[in-house]
Amino acid sequence: MMRFIPTPLAGAYIVEPEAFSDNRGWFMRVYCKNEFAAIGHTKEWVQMNHSFNNTRGTIRGLHFQPPPYEEIKLVRCIAGAVFDVIVDLRKDSPTLLQSYGVELSAANRKMIYIPGGFAHGFQVLKDNSELLYLHSGFYTPGAEGGMRYDDPVLDIKWPLPVSVISDRDAQHSLLTENFKGI
Repeated sequence: MMRFIPTPLAGAYIVEPEAFSDNRGWFMRVYCKNEFAAIGHTKEWVQMNHSFNNTRGTIRGLHFQPPPYEEIKLVRCIAGAVFDVIVDLRKDSPTLLQSYGVELSAANRKMIYIPGGFAHGFQVLKDNSELLYLHSGFYTPGAEGGMRYDDPVLDIKWPLPVSVISDRDAQHSLLTENFKGI
């Protein structure tokens, strides 16, 4: 069993799997096609990525693939902890350019379901943190986009000072008030 908790951004959910424990440890299901169909997810997961992040304060993102390459993601932290952030980029959405952040950790076992049309990024809260991501679309080189993690239009409240960020992520353009969405 899984609980799907709607976020303030339509179509995005916090997913809380139920763990069953005994003297051996615990077991939990992190995906069930039937349970995900109840929130409207019918696409196949076609790719899984694993991210290792060695330094607390590291930021990755904010990344997205615009149409027709957008992808749905299911993200889970399997070691350590991160502050995971999504930004709604859907041009017809009432929450365009609004963000939502949640702590994902190995301890809390939460996952985040991210619809297509969203940017995604995270900040590492504990050294040696790892994430697994399921994707509904294939990565398409040349079709990726990015947004600045510190864009004043987004006003994301990252919990820690930035310790590490890639040159690419640090150099994304700032948004203007005229951003129309993707």
